Amino acid sequence: MGMAADDIARAGKALGSDDAAVRLRAALAVGTTPDARLVDVLVARCAVEPEFSVREMLTWALTRLPPAVTVPRLVAELRSGTAQARSQALHTLSKIGDPEAWPAITPALLADVDDEVARAAWRAAVALVPDGDEPALAAQLAAQLGRGGPPTQLSLSRALVALGEAGAPAVKAAADNPDPRVRRHAHATERLTTDPDAGFELAIEEAKRIVALGGTS
Repeated sequence: MGMAADDIARAGKALGSDDAAVRLRAALAVGTTPDARLVDVLVARCAVEPEFSVREMLTWALTRLPPAVTVPRLVAELRSGTAQARSQALHTLSKIGDPEAWPAITPALLADVDDEVARAAWRAAVALVPDGDEPALAAQLAAQLGRGGPPTQLSLSRALVALGEAGAPAVKAAADNPDPRVRRHAHATERLTTDPDAGFELAIEEAKRIVALGGTS
């Protein structure tokens, strides 16, 4: 049971309001009464919505619709030239969890030049990777070790840790990389693997010490 035609029109207008509170309420209403006729409006709004809380509500509203409706539209959005469109589509796909989206998580997205897109791609890949494909994914993720600042590095480490034993060989190999930045990140990731409660900053500092001493422990 969907929304009345007038309600569809009002919801679409409210999602484009200048008032973030109005947009938030509209996204909540659309998610509460899901209607496939609003999928394009929701996806388009994700690409431009400046408020994090509203984007999260838009994602929730999309997860309330059938994957057969949302997944193809979100996959198409991954080819957008707008970074936020790509990152939010990836984030939403990770929340939907439909395995049909896995082929769309390409190496290009995993290495996207925009850190937010890459981070979203890493999370989506870990959520969607089929059984048996984890080692290949780990190798692609490990190729990004040393990239970006602390938030980006932490996201990558968490993705590799989430792959469990499948991620360990790729991280171990990176610990011998000629680039000290890569080695530090790999050692910090190994520390998080063995001690998930360790803070990332502490793990990085310990990794710096290890690399400076030229050791492995």
